Amino acid sequence: MAGIAILSQGVGYGVVLGVGFLFALGMMFTTWTLRRYNNELQTSEVFSTAGRSVKSGLVAAAVVSSWTWAATLLQSSAVAYNYGVSGPFWYASGATVQVILFATLAIELKRRAPNAHTFLEAIRARYGGITHGVFITFGLMTNILVTAMLLTGGSAVIQDLTGMNPVAACFLLPVGVVLYTMFGGIKATFITDWVHTVVILIIIFLFAFTTYATNNILGSPGAVYDALKAASARHPVEGNAQGSYLTMQSREGGIFFVINLVGNFGTVYLDNGYWNKAIAASPVHALPGYIMGGLSWFAIPWLCATTMGLAALALENNPVFPTYPLRMAASDVTAGLVLPNAAVALLGSGGAAATLVLIFMAVTSAMSAELIAVSSIWTYDIYQTYINPKAQGKNLIYMSHCSCVAYALIMAAFSTGLYYAGIGMGYIYLMMGVIIGGAVLPASLTLLWDRQSWAAATFSPIIALACALIGWLVQAKSQYGDLSIDSTGSNYPMLVGNVVALLTPLVTVPVLSLIFRTEKYDWVSMKMIRRGDDTDLTTAAHVDPELLPGGAHGETAQALAAEEAEQKHLLRASKIARTLTVCLVLCFLILWPMPMYGSGYVFSKKFFTGWVVVGILWLFVTSICVGIYPVFEGRKTIARTFKSMYLDVTGKKHPVTHGRATIAETAEVEQKMDKEKDRDAEAAIVLALDLNDLDHTSSIVFSATNLYLVSTTYRLLITHKMSKVCGGQPKRSTQSSARAHPILSLVMSALLVPFEVWITSYRMNTGHWIWLFTINFGVSVIIRAVYRKGWNAKEESTEKVEV
Repeated sequence: MAGIAILSQGVGYGVVLGVGFLFALGMMFTTWTLRRYNNELQTSEVFSTAGRSVKSGLVAAAVVSSWTWAATLLQSSAVAYNYGVSGPFWYASGATVQVILFATLAIELKRRAPNAHTFLEAIRARYGGITHGVFITFGLMTNILVTAMLLTGGSAVIQDLTGMNPVAACFLLPVGVVLYTMFGGIKATFITDWVHTVVILIIIFLFAFTTYATNNILGSPGAVYDALKAASARHPVEGNAQGSYLTMQSREGGIFFVINLVGNFGTVYLDNGYWNKAIAASPVHALPGYIMGGLSWFAIPWLCATTMGLAALALENNPVFPTYPLRMAASDVTAGLVLPNAAVALLGSGGAAATLVLIFMAVTSAMSAELIAVSSIWTYDIYQTYINPKAQGKNLIYMSHCSCVAYALIMAAFSTGLYYAGIGMGYIYLMMGVIIGGAVLPASLTLLWDRQSWAAATFSPIIALACALIGWLVQAKSQYGDLSIDSTGSNYPMLVGNVVALLTPLVTVPVLSLIFRTEKYDWVSMKMIRRGDDTDLTTAAHVDPELLPGGAHGETAQALAAEEAEQKHLLRASKIARTLTVCLVLCFLILWPMPMYGSGYVFSKKFFTGWVVVGILWLFVTSICVGIYPVFEGRKTIARTFKSMYLDVTGKKHPVTHGRATIAETAEVEQKMDKEKDRDAEAAIVLALDLNDLDHTSSIVFSATNLYLVSTTYRLLITHKMSKVCGGQPKRSTQSSARAHPILSLVMSALLVPFEVWITSYRMNTGHWIWLFTINFGVSVIIRAVYRKGWNAKEESTEKVEV
C-alpha cells in the first residue's frame, strides 16, 4: 500500500497474539466444561475423532471453515481483479466440486474402515507398509504446502496492513492455534471453526453491503457496473470477450479454472484434515454435512471476490485507493493484496481492521485442521504403527501434543524461508497440484475399486510426480527461455504441470493393475483396523468406555446389531451420494458456466445486478446452514450444559461425574472420616471454589497430597466429594455457603481451568507436584484471609457415606 501501513504494529501484534490467546482460553474452558457437565473425557480417540459423533451442521461449518483459506479470500479477489466477473466464479466452482465429490469418499471410508483415524490407515490395511509410506509422504507434502500458503499469505497481509515483521507473523500466528488444538483436539477445531465461520460471514456481509449499498463513491450494483465499464475501456483484458471485465468468456480465466480445478483435488483428497472430519462425523450426518458444507462454501469466495476484486477495479482510478494513481503491481496482486487495498479504499482504517480480523480467522481456522491432520498421521500412522504398537491413550495424546508443537515450529521456519526466497501465496497455490495431484486417483480408487493392484497404488503417484515436474519445467523453459519464479509461476507451465499430474494415473493405474493383477479385494483388512487403546485413561478416571462419545464398540450383541444397522444406512447413503454429487458437479462445471462462456455474453447492468443479488442471497443461506443450524442441532446439549453450570455455580446440584466410586475407595474414605472428627465450615468454601475436579484419580491424589498439608480442608473436601459420588447429600452449611459465593466460585474455577486440564493430561513428576502445591497453597491463603470469620463455625454432626 504505497509502503504506508494503515494500522500500527501494536494492532497487528494485538490481534495475532491477543485474539489467539482468547481462543485458546475459550477452548480450554470449553474442554473443561464438556468434561465436567457432558461426561466427556479427553482420550486419544476423542482427541482425534471427537467420538465419531459430530452432527451435520457442525460438520458443514467445519468444512466451510477448513476450506476457507487465506487464498479463498485473497486469491479469489486477485483473479477477479485480473479477469473480472469470471474470476470469482471460476475460483468458487473449481474448488467446490472437490468437496461435494468428497462426500462419496467420506461415506466409503466410514463403510470400509469404520475404526480408522486417518485415510492412510486404510491404505496400509489394503496394500502394506511400502504403499503406506508413499502416501504418508504425499499426505505430509499436502499439509506442508497448505500450511505454507496460509502463513505466507497471512503474514503478507498483516505486514501490509500493520507493518508487522512478516517473520514475526509467521512464528506468532500458530501460537494460539497450537494451544487450543492441544487442549481440545479435533472437537476444539469443530467449535472454533464455527466461531471463525460466523465472523468471516459477518465481515463479508459488511464489505458487500458497503460496496453495493452504502459507499459514497460506489453504493449500488449500477455504480460498480459503470466503473467496471470505464475500467474495461482504460485497460481492456486480453483474451476476454470485447476486452470486458463483465463477461464469463476469459481465456486466462479459463486456464486458471483448469489449474484451480486440478490442484484442489489434491488439497482435498490428500489432506488428512478432510478425512478427519469425515471420520468424526456421525454416520447419519456425514453425507448431508459435506454436501451442505460444499454448497455453503461456494458463496464465500464468489461473493467476496465479486465484491472486493471488482471494488478494487472500480476504485483504483480514485484518490481513495492506496496505490493511486498507479495500478497495483503484479507482485502485490500475487501476494494477495487486492482485498486489503479494496477494504481500505471502502472503509479506511476500519476496513483495514476488518481485513486483519478476516485473514486472521481464515488462517487460524484452516491451520487448526492442518495441525490435527499432521498429529493424526504422526500418532497413528508413524508412532503407533512403527515405533510403539502397544502405545495406550496417554502416550498417544502426548505424541499428538508434541507433533502439534513440532509441526508449528517447522512450518514457521519453512514459511520464513519462502518469504526470503520471494515465493508468495499465489505461487504456492498454483503449484500444489503439480506436486500432489498424481496421488489423487490412486487414493480414491483405494476405496472405490477392488481391482487396483499394489503396484498401481504404489508407483502411480511417483511416476505422475516425475512427469508433472518434467512437463512443468520444460514448458517454462521452452516458453520463456529460463527457469525463474516468474516463468515457472506463469499460467501455461502451471497448467501443463497440474494436468499431467492429475491425468497420468489414468494411464498408469489400469496398466499396472493389469500387469500386476491381483485378486478382487474383499475389504476385510480395513474393517480390522482397531481403535486407540484408552483403557489407561478410562480406568484412571473411573469411566465406562461405553458411556463416552463413540464408545459403543466391541463384540457385544448390541454393538454388532448397531454396526449392522449403520452399515445398511451407509450403503444407502453411498448410492445417494454418487448420484447427487455427480448431478451437482455437472451443474457447477457445465450447465451453469459453459453456455455463458461459449456465447461470449457481456453482462448488462440488470444482469450484473441480479448476479450480485444472487450472491448475497446465497451467502444468507450459507449463514443459516453453517451459522444458525449447528446451534439448532445442538440446542439440547447447549441448554443442558448451561443449566448444569448454573446449578453447579449456585450450589443446587453437583455436576455429573465420570463413573462411580469403588467399594475400596469408599471404605478408605470412611476410615479417614472415622479418624478425623473435627469437621468445620472450611468445606463449604472449598466446595464452592471446586479447586480440583476429583472425578479423576490423579486429581484425588493431587488434592490428598497438597491440601492435607494446607489445612483440614482436605478431609472435608473428600467427605463431600465422595458423599456426592455415592449418592449422599451435602450438608446444609455446605449448600448455603456454596449459594452465598457463586461469583467467586465461577471466577476461581475458570482461573484454574488450565491447571485442571494439565493435571489430568500427564503423569506427574516432582517438579509438577511442587508447582501445583505452590498454587494450591497460595489460593488457600487468599481464601483464609478473605473468609477467616466464617471458619469458626462447626458442624454439629457428619453423615456417614453409604455405598
